[in-house]
Amino acid sequence: MGKKKETASLEDLIEKAGGCAVVDGGFATQLERHGAVINDPLWSALCLIKDPDLIKRVHLEYLEAGADILVTSSYQATLPGFLSRGLSIEEGELLLEKSVKLAVEARDSFWDSVKRTPGHCYNKALVAASIGSYGAYLADGSEYSGSYGPDVDLDKLKDFHRRRLQVLVEAGPDLLAFETIPNKIEAQACVELLEEQNIEVPSWICFSSVDGENAPSGERFKECLDIINKSNKVQAVGINCAPPHFIEALICKFKELTKKAIVVYPNSGEVWDGRAKRWLPSKCFDDDKFELFASRWRDAGAKLIGGCCRTTPSTIQAISKVLKESVLSKEEGR
Repeated sequence: MGKKKETASLEDLIEKAGGCAVVDGGFATQLERHGAVINDPLWSALCLIKDPDLIKRVHLEYLEAGADILVTSSYQATLPGFLSRGLSIEEGELLLEKSVKLAVEARDSFWDSVKRTPGHCYNKALVAASIGSYGAYLADGSEYSGSYGPDVDLDKLKDFHRRRLQVLVEAGPDLLAFETIPNKIEAQACVELLEEQNIEVPSWICFSSVDGENAPSGERFKECLDIINKSNKVQAVGINCAPPHFIEALICKFKELTKKAIVVYPNSGEVWDGRAKRWLPSKCFDDDKFELFASRWRDAGAKLIGGCCRTTPSTIQAISKVLKESVLSKEEGR
């Protein structure tokens, strides 16, 4: 299912980027910086309804900053979520499609504008359709606990993800990004759906972590990755929206547990209170620290590096700058 993309397009991009490609940064953060009010269960997906032009603008800002991969605005865009806003299933599906279309349009227009410029340092970006966890839909912070309750089993999670996955695949992204997965059972649901639906679009599965050692549910990452490693539908695994000071050790742990490419895009280190719906003051990384640590994460084995909540295009510019500089210095040393 899904349009057949060039084989190894993700691997090709990583190679073109010099061994480590750049993922974009915090989407809702940047929308809010432009004045969007998204304190809502739909979160950044609210702008698919209210201000799609702003979504495109943010995608372009991340491309200009050096992102090699755009992640769509569909993280909390779910059919049940849209239905709860009074939209029909058809309208909800159109909004999911729109999330991919806006990113593709931004990517194509940006590439058309730079590809003829001699000496430009950009790669043609890939578009990854974001698929947030069940906890992200609940909007109660459970993507950081993995506590879905006794009524949520494997079949329920597959039913929750199935139609959204189908719609996003049909919209034609280059990649699928399952994000902030908090437990083994949801990772299993995602893998089984990819197999059952015969999805041909390459994907990555990213977990969150609140202790720097395990999934938020307390399950060991080995248990989670054992399931993912059996699937050739998943090309990369990693961590998103975890504190940046956890990342280096987690890359080392994942390197021991999988042969798949490792993707990391942490938040700034600030802590989200899912119930109070606000960021709590805490130790965080600024752009300079991201620049410093991005090279360490790459050297530890990450193949895709970006940012999540509370990071901005300037963060991505800092990451892109240090990764590209290292590629240039290697080439000059030959």
